[in-house]
Amino acid sequence: MERVFPNALVWAEFSLAPAGRTGMFPPFMSEPIAVSPALESPWRAGLRGARANLLPGLALQAGALALVLAYYWHPPTREVLGRLAVWRLELGFTFSFVSTALFGGLLPLLYLWSRAATRARYDVRQSTALIALWAYKGLEVDVWYRLMALSFGEGHDVTTIALKSFFDQFVYCPFFAVPITVLAYEWIESGFHHRTVLADLRAPGWYRRRGMGVLTLSFGVWLPAVCIIYALPTALQLPLQNLVLCFYTLLVAHLTERTA
Repeated sequence: MERVFPNALVWAEFSLAPAGRTGMFPPFMSEPIAVSPALESPWRAGLRGARANLLPGLALQAGALALVLAYYWHPPTREVLGRLAVWRLELGFTFSFVSTALFGGLLPLLYLWSRAATRARYDVRQSTALIALWAYKGLEVDVWYRLMALSFGEGHDVTTIALKSFFDQFVYCPFFAVPITVLAYEWIESGFHHRTVLADLRAPGWYRRRGMGVLTLSFGVWLPAVCIIYALPTALQLPLQNLVLCFYTLLVAHLTERTA
């Protein structure tokens, strides 16, 4: 979530907590997780992450907006992106699967592996699972974009963009995308201890404890971004969201970071 604009991996310096800082979630254990009242409020964790990433997030959104404006006002850019759209349509779901695995999984992992402080964070199994997760998410998002085009049309007028953005951010994200992503990250970060994740899920207030901080941060990054993404033709929406995705996966990793 490569670049027409500044590399998202540079911004990981803002999104990854320094060694020793407590992340949003407690350490994963073999027993059910006890929720401590001393843990940082999910709202505050999300707002803290949003504040820390405000400037890079604005730069990301400005870059995405510049690309959209260039598509409509700069003929050479429109020609290049038009070729990308044709290629993307020819490849279909293969493009969604491979490109999202690359931008959402592999590239952030390469960044983490390049740093001594985070090199050992994920083992081979966990890394493979993360890449597979984002490959699946590519298919999911592709289907969602197609559904939005089918439901509201291919136009880029204000009303169409507003409707698509509303259903994206206030229906798809809180009720499906965020819970699935957080559960998947919990499972992977726990070392695939499904009983631990299920016990935490059954504990009171799971969504408030686990999902709310990610959702708060998601709004800060994705609410402006999806308005920009939906201004492009449907065939180009997934490629642009993948640029944003490389940055966003680092933010999700920050909010699900284990206590050192």
